[in-house]
Amino acid sequence: MKIKFLCLFGSLFLSLPAFSQYTTIVGNDVTTPLHLLKPAYITPYGETKPADIKLVLDRVFNYLDKGTPVNLIDQSSGKIISKLNEANGNSIFQKGDFRLISYEWGVVYTGMLAAGTIMADQKYIDYTTKRLDFISDVVVNYKEYLKKNPKAVTPVKSVLEPQALDDAGSMAAVMIKAQRTNQVKADLKPIINNYLNYILTKEFRLSDGTLARNRPQPNTLWLDDLYMSLPAIVQMGVLTGDNKYFDEAVKQYQLFSQRMFNKEKGLYMHGWVEGMDPHPQFHWARANGWGLMTKVELLEALPKNHLGRALIMEMYKAHVKGLANYQDGTGFWHQLVDRNDSYLETSATAIYAYCIAKGINEGWLNSKAYGPVALLAWNAVSKKVTSSGQVEGTCVGTGMAFDPAFYYYRPVNVFAAHGYGPVLLAGAETYKLLQQHPFEINDSSVQFTK
Repeated sequence: MKIKFLCLFGSLFLSLPAFSQYTTIVGNDVTTPLHLLKPAYITPYGETKPADIKLVLDRVFNYLDKGTPVNLIDQSSGKIISKLNEANGNSIFQKGDFRLISYEWGVVYTGMLAAGTIMADQKYIDYTTKRLDFISDVVVNYKEYLKKNPKAVTPVKSVLEPQALDDAGSMAAVMIKAQRTNQVKADLKPIINNYLNYILTKEFRLSDGTLARNRPQPNTLWLDDLYMSLPAIVQMGVLTGDNKYFDEAVKQYQLFSQRMFNKEKGLYMHGWVEGMDPHPQFHWARANGWGLMTKVELLEALPKNHLGRALIMEMYKAHVKGLANYQDGTGFWHQLVDRNDSYLETSATAIYAYCIAKGINEGWLNSKAYGPVALLAWNAVSKKVTSSGQVEGTCVGTGMAFDPAFYYYRPVNVFAAHGYGPVLLAGAETYKLLQQHPFEINDSSVQFTK
């Protein structure tokens, strides 16, 4: 009998909602305003201030500033090369926690520019301009060195000879943005032109012109590649004033979205393979982040009168609406957005926080509807920033698969570079959101009033 009782009690306990909380109170329904009892939130709720965000981003900045040294060294001796014209085939970048040149770090450089501008803190902008100036100087010197030593291995091979959209798009986009600030000393245009030449003339395409890859299957579209190409293309339009870049960016977006957007869910599939039928759909969170952030980049850069802008705006709003439906009660989104038993992931949540807050600040989204979504997402992300400035809970670099286990069991790591740029962007834009759209607590809930 005792065993039966324990089993019954155990099953009742297990059947309770995961976040149920029991609160011992003095009083009853007549004497106590029960609706004002403070819930046991996992994520801070209704407490965020701009100054709090600045503290979090400063921790991230301090960590990254130390973790990405700006030097060339001799690979054998480890000595710093003080004169770049003395660099040779045995020279490498001084190793820190992250690489100075990668698509992930293109996002970091972008985030630093945004954080510095929005929070009026020059050190963030200097972080980006200092490293881009350094990269440019290294490239210039190695161009000369390679004339005499054409087979030499250099630390800037991906800049001089891009082999994939990952090499080119993100870095090109931030270089154009940095060039437009007039705060970089170097002339980045030769590097920018080389990157754009790769994107527009050398990357593999489908027969209709869609940017594509031949992995993991022939004729494959990666949603990630929207971000690895279109921001650079559209920024080139801003830099040159030539509409052909705007037209190409909108065209590519349409070619991707007509194949990969699930209208019923408001989500994108991670990959699409020509000829695969039926086609499995896995709505990987960070890929949806790259897709959403691409639309933000397009909306910000396209001329107001461009014929494609209305379509991008419509798709942006549809995507935000779809994503908002899947936000977890903790503020995060899941690794596979529509599968609640997959883990909660930081980098995608930060991207969504940024893109939604940005939409509100730009007047594209309704603050009353989406302000709480963005704020809760930022609060969740901020708790993943350690006291030393590292970002926890970020999925490592991820290829493509057509089974759930691949996505469910991707590792997370504080050295996954994908988390840092999105955190900087999310923090900066949420900082601005709270300045322009202050919230209030009404009957215990967060309400944006303007």
